Amino acid sequence: MSTVQQEHMGMNRTGIQMSPIDSKAMQELEPTVTSDDGVGDTALAELRSDYIANADALGSVPLPGTLSGAVNVGMSMLKGHSPQILLDKLGERLAFERTGARLYDALITKCEVMLAGDISMTIEDLEQIRADEARHFLMLADAIASLGGDPTSQTPSADLVGVESMGLVQVLNDPRTSIAQSLHAIVTAELSDKAGWETLVALGDEHGLADMVDSFTQALNEEREHLALTQTWYEEAIGLTYGDVELDDMASTQELPD
Repeated sequence: MSTVQQEHMGMNRTGIQMSPIDSKAMQELEPTVTSDDGVGDTALAELRSDYIANADALGSVPLPGTLSGAVNVGMSMLKGHSPQILLDKLGERLAFERTGARLYDALITKCEVMLAGDISMTIEDLEQIRADEARHFLMLADAIASLGGDPTSQTPSADLVGVESMGLVQVLNDPRTSIAQSLHAIVTAELSDKAGWETLVALGDEHGLADMVDSFTQALNEEREHLALTQTWYEEAIGLTYGDVELDDMASTQELPD
């Protein structure tokens, strides 16, 4: 069985060209049939605007649950910092790393059934990245706790990335998706993960948290490696090469971006 994606032509009836008679009739409807009777785009936009104007916030960053946590947060505010933003973004990455581990669990399961030897990715590679994601999760939980936060709480940004990630989870767990399609979702996740860690490094530096910045930078470098690997595997899986140079050869000579 080949891992490289090989799409086939089939009876796909989703396009308008598959039914020229009916499609012509649809485009020649009487104006009264397509009349919105006042409930058009403008009315829908007004309805949405009303909901937006009166909606509550997505959530809140919880108050510290311990005395030492309250002291830490208070001292940070006195220094002119915004610890609630840092805690929110730490919660975001915590949620995303947990999802990342689950994404790789799903990909490993799929590869155990479908992976062939025509791309350079191995189960061991995926297990290593999955271990990195789990380790990042634990590191973030410790960082939140050290700042007086509660790692088990869901911050607004954690809620946000949970919703954003739902489609990626569905792709990886869908038995119909190929390894190439699954890797496409993984690359999307890794791009987001890299950007998230860059934000955390900047926030940690702004708050003068040198030890955290070092840990976050190490995680960022690992995520850059994950992104480079998964991009290469995805390109291999769709059979993409550059001239006579194979992607493996290119990846071995390219430096990771700063």
